[in-house]
Amino acid sequence: MKSMKQIRGASVACLLAVPLILSSCSLFGSESASVDPPPSEVEAQMLQVSGETTLDTGVLGPVAKEDAQTAATSGERSGNSDSGSRTTVFLEDNNGLLAPVSLSLPKSDETTMLKDSLTALVSKGAYASLLPTGFEGLLPTGTEVKNVTVDKASGLAVVEFNSDFNAYDAANEREILEAITWTLTGESGIKGVQLWVDGKKLTEMPLKGTPLDRPLSRSMGINLPKHSQLLMNSSAVTVYFSAASPDGIQYYVPVTRFVPAGQDTLKAALSELIAGPESGDGLEMVMTQGTVLDSVEAGQNGVVTVSLTDDMFADGTGVPTEMLESVVLTVAQNTEDALVQIRMNGKETVTGTDNVDYGKPVSAPEYVNELPL
Repeated sequence: MKSMKQIRGASVACLLAVPLILSSCSLFGSESASVDPPPSEVEAQMLQVSGETTLDTGVLGPVAKEDAQTAATSGERSGNSDSGSRTTVFLEDNNGLLAPVSLSLPKSDETTMLKDSLTALVSKGAYASLLPTGFEGLLPTGTEVKNVTVDKASGLAVVEFNSDFNAYDAANEREILEAITWTLTGESGIKGVQLWVDGKKLTEMPLKGTPLDRPLSRSMGINLPKHSQLLMNSSAVTVYFSAASPDGIQYYVPVTRFVPAGQDTLKAALSELIAGPESGDGLEMVMTQGTVLDSVEAGQNGVVTVSLTDDMFADGTGVPTEMLESVVLTVAQNTEDALVQIRMNGKETVTGTDNVDYGKPVSAPEYVNELPL
């Protein structure tokens, strides 16, 4: 997909997406009602790698620095320039939510790039000056990323921090795990994450005891709802809403929602997108009150067709970019990064305010939220 301008001036980018499955002022105004915390058993399952039998659970440890280049890999990177390497990290915004932010870090080899990506998560760390206004890292000041190694066969990333990592705010424990995991698993070839501190593997987090007996993956979700009424037999989907920085720059935020098990994943995710964000979380609705999901079809060519009805955009033109990009990002997140084409009121040409025709197959942009400093 060609790069485009967001309607408030920021360029749009994307997050490498994987399926997320678990068993057992706003653009359009109003927000949906909030829902109760997921049962603790459900959250515990989300901290485990679903269906991953190849990830190591404790044998692999940090390697010596001289071996790091051989042991680590994150696949081919793209978007690098002579002045730096582009990557996406997960930072806390002014609403207390984690959002992907595209950064240009010093050009380096793959191992150093992974370390630098996590270093960008350190509060008042070496790359604090590169973070856009309104965003900050959750790792405690003084945290050092001593090493990151990736087992190529299993896709397990082993991260070793110094002891300052243990000085985090207990209230941020889960968010820290989400930030680390989603930052690293956004890199090609990384499926799971294991944490070490000063040469010792963590089997649980030091303060609140979040279990780390298995590698962390994106199946843990991100920005979980503060309230939920769902039962154990539920599935998790992740959708993308819109938010605005203190400078008025629009960006996208992934939010995990619980839906009854057995539903079609994409239909459930898009229905949650239409329902809108929780009240009071600072996110904006990306759909109108009258948006209806007509159908979701996956073609043999791998293109997902999303058909919507919304009388506000009867002719299929001038549709807000936030609305269309949120659909594309949500579909990509809940599939194997599928291409998406959108139908609006039966029309095959759907032109966004960025002048892109979303009626033709498009991919989620390569980097998410490339925001000005």
